[in-house]
Amino acid sequence: MPGAGFGFEQVNDMAASLAETPMRENAMPLPEAMAQLTPERYHAIRFRAEASLWRDESMPFQVQFFPRGSYFHHAVAVNVIDGDSVAPVPYAPGFFDFSGADMAELPPEDLGFAGFRLMYPLNGGDRHDELAVFLGASYFRVLAAGQHYGLSARGLAIDTGLAKKEEFPYFREFWLKKPQRGARSMEIFALLDSRSLTGAYHFRLTPGAETQMDVRCCLYTRSAVEKLGLAPLTSMFFYGENTTRPIDDLRPEVHDSDGMLLATGRGEWIWRPLANRDALEISSFADESPQGFGLMQRDRDSRHYQDLAFNYERRPCAWVEPQGAWSKGVVQLIEIPSDSERYDNIGLFWVPDRPVEPGQAWPFAYRLRFASSYPDFPASGRALATREASGSDEGLRRFAIEFGGGPLAELAEGAPVQLVVSASPGKILQASSRRNAATGTWLAHFELDPEGEDAVELRAFLKDQDHALTETWSYLWKRS
Repeated sequence: MPGAGFGFEQVNDMAASLAETPMRENAMPLPEAMAQLTPERYHAIRFRAEASLWRDESMPFQVQFFPRGSYFHHAVAVNVIDGDSVAPVPYAPGFFDFSGADMAELPPEDLGFAGFRLMYPLNGGDRHDELAVFLGASYFRVLAAGQHYGLSARGLAIDTGLAKKEEFPYFREFWLKKPQRGARSMEIFALLDSRSLTGAYHFRLTPGAETQMDVRCCLYTRSAVEKLGLAPLTSMFFYGENTTRPIDDLRPEVHDSDGMLLATGRGEWIWRPLANRDALEISSFADESPQGFGLMQRDRDSRHYQDLAFNYERRPCAWVEPQGAWSKGVVQLIEIPSDSERYDNIGLFWVPDRPVEPGQAWPFAYRLRFASSYPDFPASGRALATREASGSDEGLRRFAIEFGGGPLAELAEGAPVQLVVSASPGKILQASSRRNAATGTWLAHFELDPEGEDAVELRAFLKDQDHALTETWSYLWKRS
């Protein structure tokens, strides 16, 4: 297959053509022995490092593969674009050491790939570290230097959070563009398939202290979709400083992300602490052409987690920057009740207002930024911690928000700082703010009278006489 000029347009043509026929599986069903592997046994299967793609060619990037098995049923075709040629990477059982999976017999010779990982000297030196993993449906994980895997991104979300069963599109085929020696970026093309639509994707991945992924996509619809989620992120929040511990655990906090950040098209920055409540919560933030949105892990203090095995303080933040106008829609945050840190129970994505009908084309693009912090964000004060407790009288709730950074660090005790806080519905009582001389941060206090309501939306920020000094803290209080 000729590779000269092979790129997004060719994959785009494939996606458009594929959308004209119903979805069909591209492989035989997974053998029962592989399908019944527990996650622990599946992940005990090891890829033999000596079989890594481009290992002996002094390339900055190397590729390793995953076999089908456990809950990874789909077969994924992988191709390499090398100069003027495009060639498939054939599956070979010898790529893998299956001994750790404790299998009675080896899987078939034509088992096939479930996905792949990219390796790169992310943390310096000659060692190739894990940079990214594409595995399962349209999920992928990406790291910046010094990080551990946490949240995931997805190619697309369909009907997430609705009363009906969610639809999971999957990447059925990839094309990896062989990089030049010394290359700083890696290009990946992907063909997405699902019952309702198909899609062509182009990823350009640039690793570093902040790893960036530029994403270009075009979707082609086979049928109507009730809810289309663009640029989805998925994470885990079990408990934190704003919640009670659901189990008897030594660790003060357990989460991969602790809040949602949104930069609206109007220029407002909104911080929403995450929660793990008893019922599903869906929060929608209406906007037009948002500047960005993401899931953050702001708390980087290891003492707040007391977990040297999982190192939650080293989990990535992920920030989505739409490219071009995304018109009207909502940034939707989904918080699913969870009784374990094993489950990703947080979702975030953009839901466009435009109806999704059969026969449509949906082109869009965005940049994903994986980092521990973002120095180019506006230098305003941030909400650093949120705490909630019983109030001074029956039925009242008390809140404390710690704000810090930005202009707050320059203010002295007694500076004219005003706490602006509102409740909808409900009433705010005894609102005040004061500088903490020991930390240089400002502590905002208030009480909420829900006035008999079961749910209240809260907003708060600090200001001086003329300007906002902080982002807007946004919080959903629910009666438990």
